[in-house]
Amino acid sequence: MANAATVRWEALTWEEIAGLRRKGVETCLLPVGATEQHGPHLGIGMDSANAGFLCHAVSALTGVPVLPAIRYGCSLGHSLRWPGTISLQPNTLTETVAQIYDWIHDYGFRRLFIVNGHVTNAAPLRCALEIIRSRYDDALVRLVNVAEISPRVRAEFFADAEDWHANAAETSLMLALAPDLVRPKKIKQADDEDRTANLVFTHPVNRTSKNGVTGFPSRATKRQGKTLFQMMVEDLTALVQRGNKEKPPLKHSYFKVVP
Repeated sequence: MANAATVRWEALTWEEIAGLRRKGVETCLLPVGATEQHGPHLGIGMDSANAGFLCHAVSALTGVPVLPAIRYGCSLGHSLRWPGTISLQPNTLTETVAQIYDWIHDYGFRRLFIVNGHVTNAAPLRCALEIIRSRYDDALVRLVNVAEISPRVRAEFFADAEDWHANAAETSLMLALAPDLVRPKKIKQADDEDRTANLVFTHPVNRTSKNGVTGFPSRATKRQGKTLFQMMVEDLTALVQRGNKEKPPLKHSYFKVVP
């Protein structure tokens, strides 16, 4: 979905990156995905593709540069039952994001939107946000989980399962955005119910799903994927535009003790 207007960090020269700062650009988008099983009908790179397409589309509308994606995430809950998942430890993901910010901050980019395509990345990414804010007085960081950009986007993702995975929403998105990641002949047989209601503990996927899916991918359509993606782009674009202008409500320093 990237086009000529998308600002891709890895495609820029150092002079062009410096030029962005001279023009007043101080925001970056960081897509974070995962490499993990997505049932019998979706490719392992689903979460990374989702976050990446979204960031590139928003960049094209806002001029905000997209940093190279992090394609490995915290996928420990997917177990070794289905081949393909490659997971980082939570602290590895946390420190990776914090170190990325260290570098872009030195170049003058203070504002960062971490766009997360995988549900269980949320905790380590939130920890990265906390670390960054404790290091820099001028840091402005927002964690955006793709499925919860806005109430209307959330409603689509959660429509067929509370503990959804490789469900109708994700399948619809890939039918629209990356059909090469979809195995159409497998979709109708991929449905698997959500077994997590009323449970006391949070269980790994090998104990809640028969095939790595939670939800009903058989309900997916390419048309719905296009509609959902448009919602995601519109709502994240609006958030980024607001964030480009926002200032902290108070100017108190993180490091200065009140006398």
